[in-house]
Amino acid sequence: MATQSPFSWLEGLLPHLPLPKLQAPEWAVSEAQHRIVLLLNHVLMQESEATARLVRQKGRVVLVQWRHFSFKLQATPAGLLDLAPAHVPADLVLTVTEESPLVLAQSALRGDKPAVRIEGDVQLAAEVNWLTEHVRWDIEEDLARILGDVPARVMCQWSMNLVMAVRQFVAKASTLVPGQAAR
Repeated sequence: MATQSPFSWLEGLLPHLPLPKLQAPEWAVSEAQHRIVLLLNHVLMQESEATARLVRQKGRVVLVQWRHFSFKLQATPAGLLDLAPAHVPADLVLTVTEESPLVLAQSALRGDKPAVRIEGDVQLAAEVNWLTEHVRWDIEEDLARILGDVPARVMCQWSMNLVMAVRQFVAKASTLVPGQAAR
């Protein structure tokens, strides 16, 4: 029987702490969103089928939400993504339903996708689902362009070993709390 993490008590504690409601400055949010778009487009350009699918969706807008964070993306005629203007309505709204950042981090470490509520255009949702299932960032190839093949391979192998060690730790740590079932 699977059990909860020994750190699960943090989930109940965090909402009750008198933490200030800090908001990032508008310029920082905008800059972060532009950097995310650049990374997404870099990854998309490595997969011709992905850009071909996005060309068919040009002009369509996807709104991604989690808690009070939101991110509006628009498919371009080139098959890439750009930030959508604030006044443009979303054709598809994807809302991450898990509120706890700790639970999201744990599920990401397990390699699970977060639960998402989907509202809007079904065809666009199917295309976004295909992209999330089939497009992957080949970071080793990008590192090889900068560092060379062997150093890039070694760095990626070390990273994969670290991720596996953290996943094993999380799995073992979750068995240490007797009598509590996992979610």
